[in-house]
Amino acid sequence: MSERMTAHALKGAKGHTPLVWITAYDYTQAQLAEEAGVDVILVGDSVGTTVMGYTSTIPVTLDHMVYHATLVRRGAPNTMMVVDLPFLTYTNAQDALKHAGRIMQDTLADAVKLEGGRRVLDAVESLVRHDIPVVGHLGLTPQSVHRLGGYRVQARTRDSIKDLLEDARALTNAGICALVLEGIPDRVAAFVTQEISVPTIGIGAGNQTDGQVLVFHDCVGLSPHLPKFAKPFADARTAILTGLGQYREAVQARTFPDDDHSYHITDKEWQAFWSDITHRSPSPS
Repeated sequence: MSERMTAHALKGAKGHTPLVWITAYDYTQAQLAEEAGVDVILVGDSVGTTVMGYTSTIPVTLDHMVYHATLVRRGAPNTMMVVDLPFLTYTNAQDALKHAGRIMQDTLADAVKLEGGRRVLDAVESLVRHDIPVVGHLGLTPQSVHRLGGYRVQARTRDSIKDLLEDARALTNAGICALVLEGIPDRVAAFVTQEISVPTIGIGAGNQTDGQVLVFHDCVGLSPHLPKFAKPFADARTAILTGLGQYREAVQARTFPDDDHSYHITDKEWQAFWSDITHRSPSPS
């Protein structure tokens, strides 16, 4: 059993073997991720779109995150777990500390993740000062989907690249232990990776970051629609649909459950029972 990665070890992993992150939202997914040997499990607010059926992460609450992270921790007790701070839970340092503290205590998380750059520095600095490890998130930040005008690739112009770079440097100086870069050009992500001292974790950011993260459902082929950057490494959706179809057919044909999948009683006990109910005395009036 491998030792669970700490925030300190995560920070020191920059420049070594690429880090493998995956999201998980329940006990079974977490078990599978841990058995597969991933380095870090991210309990993302992507649970809103992946599991809960919302069209964005905006409706996801702190209670949702605590619930799902608790399930994941039970399933993966030996894997580093990072938990997202959801929408509007870190608008100021005081709220960030209160809500991140609840996540750390109630879920046994190893770190929290929040979106944004210089505008959230007060929150980041407060968390780090109170010994709560923080992972940053720049580029396509889903909680800002309305401001961004949709899920669009970011940092494609000179000025926006400079802005992202300054945000990355500011977050690093504030004490983050890693930085997720989402939905940005590969050359931009590679340059930012070289410019900061903490590991970068890419999702739709090319292969020159210090690690990669994928949504569990995208990775195993459960999602019906995939973004450009997501590659399914299994075809679980087809396998599950096939299995469900075969189950339906077997039930309708009465071939399931068969003898091997049924419980039995001895002939002696059944005959005794039958004798009792067919020869019992009439009920008293």
